[in-house]
Amino acid sequence: MTANLGSFDRLLRLVIGIILLVAPFLATGAFAGNTVLTYGAIAIGAILVVTALFRFCPIYRVFGWKTCRA
Repeated sequence: MTANLGSFDRLLRLVIGIILLVAPFLATGAFAGNTVLTYGAIAIGAILVVTALFRFCPIYRVFGWKTCRA
């Protein structure tokens, strides 16, 4: 697994992922009572956090994209 995420991309994924992981547990707004939206936000948030931590995005690899310098 070769790293293909740069610093800015990782930071953005991490921040958005954490927001999506925490927001459903606050049970306000659109998440209140909508289980599909709740589980969807948690799943997408988890994927974003994991890809940020491993510095690897499988979709970037498929398309041959790289946002890192190395």
